[in-house]
Amino acid sequence: MSECEFVGLKNFTYLFSNPVMRQRLFEVLRNTFAIHGIGYLFSPLSAIFAIFLNEMHSSKIRRVVQTVSTLPYFISWVIMYSLAFAMFAVDGGFVNNVLLSLGVIDAPIDFLASKEHVWIVQCLYQLWKNLGWNAIIYLAAIVGIDPELYEAAMVEGAGRMRRIWHITVPHLIPTYFVLLIISIGNFLNTGMEQYLVFSNAMNKPYIEVLDLYVYNMGIGSGLISYATAVGIMKSIVALVLLTFANKLSKKVRGESVF
Repeated sequence: MSECEFVGLKNFTYLFSNPVMRQRLFEVLRNTFAIHGIGYLFSPLSAIFAIFLNEMHSSKIRRVVQTVSTLPYFISWVIMYSLAFAMFAVDGGFVNNVLLSLGVIDAPIDFLASKEHVWIVQCLYQLWKNLGWNAIIYLAAIVGIDPELYEAAMVEGAGRMRRIWHITVPHLIPTYFVLLIISIGNFLNTGMEQYLVFSNAMNKPYIEVLDLYVYNMGIGSGLISYATAVGIMKSIVALVLLTFANKLSKKVRGESVF
């Protein structure tokens, strides 16, 4: 490293001064913020799913549902793409075959190459993969609730929905906020594996997130220094977002993570 030339802020200057690079960076940030923002709208589903599992009377059915929903978390995105390809492919895809046989469509739809609703579709893939795993955390929080609270509510005549709304949900809110703050700290770390395997010429302008952009610039185009500058910028923004989320939590709930 002593033989390397120190260029100072050259790569950071190039990042924002070059109009082409600046425009592409803004598009990548748009995709990253949009996908992560939509993901926040789906985040309560893990808590709802955990409540659903906890309220199931049959332990056997609960274990089966939890196992089936958790299994995708341990499958790589390459395998997930293979499953999606088997379901949504133009030639021989399960969904297209069903729609054609029912007469709903006249020609197969290329779901995987479509640029329509890319952000929502990718969030649904994430939900499919992570729903069961995220529910485990909320199930652990539900187990920690004092059973006497439910018994007292039942004595007072509270039904199942009232017990869920007035006991279970309030006890899950602190866990939800902690996970939310951690997620905001990793706001720009959306990962690249998912978007790399699902990316194609049609949806690339809408699916290229910041991590995939760093990979394409550093490994694909050989601009290692420029990609490093983008990565450092991402870390700074993530630190700012984490501090903001922590202060917001302290203001709303009166508690903070750090």
